[in-house]
Amino acid sequence: MAASIEDVARRAGVSIATVSRALRGLPDVAATTRHRVVEAASELDYVASPFAARLASGRTATVGIVVPFINRWFFAEVLAGAETALRQAGFDLLLYNLGDEPGRARFFDVLPLRKRVDAVVVASLVLDADELDALSALGYPVGLLGIAQDGFLSTRIDDIAGARAAVEHLLALGHRRIGVLSGDTDDPMKFTPPLHRLYGYRDAMRAAGIDPDPALESLGYFTIEGGAEGCERMLALSDRPTAIFAESDEMAYGALRTLRRHGLRVPEDVALIGFDDHPTAEVMDLSTIRQPVAEQAVDVATRLLTTLASPARDIAGDVVLPTELVVRGSTDPSRSVY
Repeated sequence: MAASIEDVARRAGVSIATVSRALRGLPDVAATTRHRVVEAASELDYVASPFAARLASGRTATVGIVVPFINRWFFAEVLAGAETALRQAGFDLLLYNLGDEPGRARFFDVLPLRKRVDAVVVASLVLDADELDALSALGYPVGLLGIAQDGFLSTRIDDIAGARAAVEHLLALGHRRIGVLSGDTDDPMKFTPPLHRLYGYRDAMRAAGIDPDPALESLGYFTIEGGAEGCERMLALSDRPTAIFAESDEMAYGALRTLRRHGLRVPEDVALIGFDDHPTAEVMDLSTIRQPVAEQAVDVATRLLTTLASPARDIAGDVVLPTELVVRGSTDPSRSVY
């Protein structure tokens, strides 16, 4: 059986509190007493509990991660990146999945992470004034992933610029009737990419002298099935699009399935581009906008850890990581592998 702190106290002839202070290196312990405690602990092979040490220091060595959805590829990548950065620093990750609007309201009403974490990362949520105030009142460093907010540390990509690059690629290929598969901009979870990527699509179209056609804006809800159904609606139009921008690769996969079921060639009949560079995008020969998902999580987590280590150091600010246009066969027939 492993030795306990009580065993060390008995061996050294001191109180448990003295053992704790001596092993933590606190100054109010005589040198001879400290030596006796350290010697007793060594003889007994005593290893202090990391959880007890955390409690004694007032720190939890844990960072909370708040996500709107856990069952989407993007957030799995966020969690993997953040967990790697935290684990290497000796920190744990505590996940809070909001799931839906009632779950979100309950989280910000109760704030279950209180006294359980040292810092908080909030991923891809537009926070209202009350929610921002609630997080600020915790007194913990807060990092935002996916959106910038004055007074908060944040790491993100420029979704508007990324979407604009995707549509400009289609325009450069000669397409003018370009559809968009988007997320739900009225989603009560206020997930940020649907709105920003739709802005980018519209900006690129208007810059090319083309008024966006509402009939070509079809909801795909960031799912494969949603993308398939949204594409079906576009193909039912009397003047169907010659190209489609999907705000996520998963919606693009659904669109690709629908296009092939209709006997349409990609890209000869309808060109298709996605967003994210999902791990299977290359297998699907899908042109896309690559975003550094895990890198965003690593950056925001690392800067939060720096804040915890040096509270006086001001590292608040907005870091924007670059996206990249990746051209494959779904927009360029000369590159097609099918």
